[in-house]
Amino acid sequence: MGELLDRLEPLLAKMPTVKAPEGHVHFKNKLMWTAGILVLYFALTNIPLFGLDPSSQDIFLYFRALLAGASGSLVALGIGPIVTASIVLQLLKGADILHIDTSDARGQVMYMGLQKILIIVMVIVEAAPNLIGGFMKPDPVIANMFFGGNLFAVSLLIFIQLIIGGLLIVFLDEVVTKWGIGSGVGLFIIAGISQALINGFLNWAPVNDLYPFGFFPRIVAVLADGANFLQYMGTEMLAFVSTIVIFLIIVYVESTRIEIPLAHAQVRGARARFPVKLIYASVLPMILVRVLQANIQMIGLFLNNIGITIFGTYDGQTPVSGLMWYLAPVNGPQDWMWWITDLGHAPWEIILRLGIDVIFMVVGGAIFALFWIKTAGLDSKDVARQIQSSGMSIPGYRRNPQVLEKYLDRYIPRVTVIGGVFIGLLSVAANLFGVIGAVSGTGLLLTVSITYRLYEEIASQQIMEMYPFMRTFFGKE
Repeated sequence: MGELLDRLEPLLAKMPTVKAPEGHVHFKNKLMWTAGILVLYFALTNIPLFGLDPSSQDIFLYFRALLAGASGSLVALGIGPIVTASIVLQLLKGADILHIDTSDARGQVMYMGLQKILIIVMVIVEAAPNLIGGFMKPDPVIANMFFGGNLFAVSLLIFIQLIIGGLLIVFLDEVVTKWGIGSGVGLFIIAGISQALINGFLNWAPVNDLYPFGFFPRIVAVLADGANFLQYMGTEMLAFVSTIVIFLIIVYVESTRIEIPLAHAQVRGARARFPVKLIYASVLPMILVRVLQANIQMIGLFLNNIGITIFGTYDGQTPVSGLMWYLAPVNGPQDWMWWITDLGHAPWEIILRLGIDVIFMVVGGAIFALFWIKTAGLDSKDVARQIQSSGMSIPGYRRNPQVLEKYLDRYIPRVTVIGGVFIGLLSVAANLFGVIGAVSGTGLLLTVSITYRLYEEIASQQIMEMYPFMRTFFGKE
């Protein structure tokens, strides 16, 4: 693999990328870049695909909250290709098949170039089944009006639009990462889910019955009408309580940490602490797990649409039988409360599906969390190197990277696994009871955690603006 990468190095180095700033970017400019990209993202989600038939299926309907894309829009693929490429790279790096040292400039260029190639491949791979599988249908009216009735030409045009939209998301993510605050992936997830939450709380339009869809207008309408409260507000109240509980748990857990004391080797009295949070790897590995599930369901739906039902059958975008039904995530009470609604499956089958979902999330969360810290430079070895280069050391221990690494190994791997398992369990629990706005429990969990960390980053950016010497210390300049 190393020899192949060396041969590909000229290509990897020439991959199109957003130029990084040469010096320090002022905090106000970072805010302006971030806000500008956010406005542009919302604009893209409101540009429909030209030539798309209104009766088309949304292959990622149940994963929209995580993929941060809008159904039928130019950015319908969302962050799916970015995350899928990240899964492939993490698996290769975690299995020691991919040997790239991202601590030096050459390694970073090669890694980013390889990631960009994989993202482009994934954009094509995820766009193609939408057309070949019959999910996105060409509009016959557009075909007759502009292409002489040629439906293939319209399908090709839709395919090109999907690729353009997928690549735009990639570059918007890079702009936020290099010129703004946080990451584009996190920003787009927050934007999409926040919009859905506002819709879930305040939408006064009826959707499934005579009463408004939004929680607050609905509860007022049901009480004013004297209707059966439990019938019309039972699941909504459960989702409301679940939303509040998830919010409080994540805020509390984000502040739970182990602090490792540090002292400066040369500046007497200079002390600091290195925090190892309970959610050390952040909640981003959960995106990887859910997107992996989304890709599995995409394959199953694609096979079903071309007549291969050996792995399961679908009703629209919903799996109803076979292996794909068991592998599909549980998205709310309507998927498992068999004593309230006839689900068409025996109780033991529903319990087995719940068990598979729990195992998938817990094991996947732990594995991807370990892979994530290794890829992101957060494992014991990389953290020890960072502490050593900053001039800090652990009081009472020799100032040696190997000693630091051995000490950090007591905490980082264990906390990473515990955090991954905990987030996996919390994600499943949130999905079981549902949340406001028809967003998944995993989506809400991601939004709260990413927002909390974005707040922390904004606070640290403001501190470094007030005390510029700290930028050098933290490697920000």
